[in-house]
Amino acid sequence: MKKRTVLFAAGLVAVVLAMLATAATAGAAELFRDPTRPVDDRVRDLVARLTLEEKAILLNHKGTTIQRFNIRADQWNQCINGVKWDRPTTLFPVCQAMAATWDTNMVREIATVISDEARAIYNRWRRDPNAPGEQKGLIYRAPVINIGRNPYWGRNHETWGEDPFLTGRMAVSYVRGLQGEDPRYLKLAATLKHFAVNNVETDRKKLDAQVPERWLREYWLPHFRDAVVEGRAQSLMASYNAINGIPNNINRWLLTDLLKNEWRHEGFVVSDLGGVETMVKGHAGGTMGYVDAVAQSVMAGCDFSDKEYEENIPAAVREGKLTEARLNDALMRVLRVRFRLGEFDAFESVPYSRISPDVIDSPAHRAVALKAAQKAIVLLQNRDRMLPLDKAALRRITVIGPLANQIVKDKWYNGATSVLVTPLAGIREKVGAGVTVTYAQGCGLKGGSKEGASIAKAVEAARDADVVLLFVGTTTDVEHETLDRKSLKLSGRQEELVKAVFAANRRTVVIEMSAGPLAVPWIEKNVPAILQAWWPGEEGGNAIADVLFGDVNPAGRLPHTVYVSDEQVPLRDQYDISQGFTHMFLRGEPLFPFGHGLSYTEFKYSNVRLSAEAMAADGTLTVLVDVENTGSRAGEEVAQLYVRKPISRVKRALQELRGFQRFALKPGEKRTVTFALPGEKLAYWDTEKHAFVVEPGDYEVFFGASSADIRATSRFSVTTPK
Repeated sequence: MKKRTVLFAAGLVAVVLAMLATAATAGAAELFRDPTRPVDDRVRDLVARLTLEEKAILLNHKGTTIQRFNIRADQWNQCINGVKWDRPTTLFPVCQAMAATWDTNMVREIATVISDEARAIYNRWRRDPNAPGEQKGLIYRAPVINIGRNPYWGRNHETWGEDPFLTGRMAVSYVRGLQGEDPRYLKLAATLKHFAVNNVETDRKKLDAQVPERWLREYWLPHFRDAVVEGRAQSLMASYNAINGIPNNINRWLLTDLLKNEWRHEGFVVSDLGGVETMVKGHAGGTMGYVDAVAQSVMAGCDFSDKEYEENIPAAVREGKLTEARLNDALMRVLRVRFRLGEFDAFESVPYSRISPDVIDSPAHRAVALKAAQKAIVLLQNRDRMLPLDKAALRRITVIGPLANQIVKDKWYNGATSVLVTPLAGIREKVGAGVTVTYAQGCGLKGGSKEGASIAKAVEAARDADVVLLFVGTTTDVEHETLDRKSLKLSGRQEELVKAVFAANRRTVVIEMSAGPLAVPWIEKNVPAILQAWWPGEEGGNAIADVLFGDVNPAGRLPHTVYVSDEQVPLRDQYDISQGFTHMFLRGEPLFPFGHGLSYTEFKYSNVRLSAEAMAADGTLTVLVDVENTGSRAGEEVAQLYVRKPISRVKRALQELRGFQRFALKPGEKRTVTFALPGEKLAYWDTEKHAFVVEPGDYEVFFGASSADIRATSRFSVTTPK
């Protein structure tokens, strides 16, 4: 009884102190509403006025409105490849396809369109709170920049491939496109997902990733650092998994020591949905209560979460498990972002308030979606120059396949759409009334004995066609969040369909429409022409037709390695990539290498030169190479720069991507491509010094059209700095 009395008294004192603090600030001028004052001063003023319960509410991303200050609950949304809304927005190719453009300017243009539409939705609501449609805030949970190390991962379509350098450059461009360029106001707040080492769906809420220290620093984290330090992303989402025994939601080293102290991140960390619950029901296996899970999460550096924060933060503070200083820091971080979004200023004073709802899925934005889909398509194979097709020589085209008459949308993160141009529709529009286009599905994605008749019909339709365009791949029935793929092979009876159709008509082009890579060695060996078209967005059908018929010269490049078979892929729980993962350590020959992609023209590399034959370890080397279009068509090339340390005290990669540029050349045109190679990009993580170290000695630089198609090489030396 005595203990209860003491606890009650302590609670009463806390309430009285909160009331006194509120009364003390109530009469003072509300500095937080003064737009002329520095943001941090305004945020501190508001935090000082809040009760403990109000602070907890504001750290629940679905909390209620704080009525006395009219601070509404934060409203967040998704925009991975288009804004999720209950009305149509522009649907772009998936992020794996954006990565295949190898074009940072294109990615920034896409993200700018997405942020325009997101702001327009917000502006519509602010101008008319009663307007039909969902109301959306300005904190957006994108981009997903986890590495696609695991080719089976169900979320590969959300990622930017297997390489941290490529992912880092794409992430910086995407974040800048979302957040805008205004020196004072954020357009949106980007949230990097999922921090970190998240690339498995199976048991994801209790998974413990065992990662060697070196590869954690060299492979699993550099792209996050780029997006935080260079891109200045305002938020990161802590992933469900643990790293080396410590769940990320309570991983102080990850969320505070590394992110906030070493990388100087000023924004906030948010848990993944149900992140606190995974601590209680997943990792802890029922041995941890909600108050402890919330207290440990906030103390570790997770600033923002679900209803568990609102329900348990007051108790965590009163029980001494959560300090008010750390609570206030979390609130400062969240509110600082909201102030920079302009929520506490006059609506008209924010420059982004002038973006009209008329831009949403406008013709101009659809044109960007078309360009993105065109740039993303990869010409994997083109024996005997089967492509591009000559429209004038065709009278009958047969279009076949389970992906021929649909555009795949992610059921988790895409919203409503307007017109989706399927491949069949795009091809019919391209060839016009003078060419007969016949369609047969052939089979589905899941297989079954009843599909034999459908395959037979497709074979009959293909037999007398001038060309067969055969669309195979995956949909969200095969790979999506919570569902990892079981195999890299085509699902169902799709390969059987390809073999039967090809036997009937050897003038067959296979178009792969998948998110992750497909191991199809029979198709590679036998079918003369193969395109990778991804999940290409609302204008995908038009883009595919443009490439097939030569109106667009393809220049997409693979952002991942395509393995020959499942047997070539290391175990899914092997996080040491030096054991055979990715282009950096792959054992044997791939089906298609990282960076691969053909063109309808040819490019020649020559005259590699360096700014110096040697550089100090803290210097920057300028590397130049001439690239010439030696073919008869205009086209775009993607020059790729790789570096290798042939002799090292530690195991180093076969090659490391350290630069890339996409550019257009007319027939006969030549240009000099210049890369800056900072000394820090030669470093490896020294596990004894716990720091990046640049090793003196000889290095090789490779220029090429892929990681396996090297066209020009050179060497230089690194000397020990004086």
